[in-house]
Amino acid sequence: MSSTAPASAPFSPDEFRAALGQFATGVTIVTALDAQGKLVGLTANSFNSVSLSPPLVLWSLGRHSSSMAGFLSATSYAVNVLAADQRQLAERFASKGIDRFEGVRWRAGLTGAPLIEGAVATFECSHRSQHDEGDHVIFVGQVEHCGRRLGVSPLVFHGGRFFTDLAM
Repeated sequence: MSSTAPASAPFSPDEFRAALGQFATGVTIVTALDAQGKLVGLTANSFNSVSLSPPLVLWSLGRHSSSMAGFLSATSYAVNVLAADQRQLAERFASKGIDRFEGVRWRAGLTGAPLIEGAVATFECSHRSQHDEGDHVIFVGQVEHCGRRLGVSPLVFHGGRFFTDLAM
């Protein structure tokens, strides 16, 4: 099977992004401590399960992200699935040029990665592998610990907007 891409797609990058936006996703904040012990975190909706046995998840990060070096140097990370009332956190961790953790309630998880207080679910992962694909790096993590809050609605992203109620 060839991995060669066609010379050009019959659609623009904006059309591709708009079509992808029709897929509703949950919203996560991926967090870690880099090799120097500095907090690293960002909003991501590119989160997916990979395997139940062993328990594996994946997420992707743009190759030119300012957080890339921190995540590459971290030995573990946490994926925090946000609750419907955490939209401001999603926006904060998507912002550039600020201390994303300032004023944010979190605690160190069992792997040391920061867990965001109030998240619907958390997945504490050790790095398993990473894959360079297109303009992103795909991180595959082995889940070492996970937790969830029952009866709490998730934050959802669809069509370029956040939704706090599943009745879209």
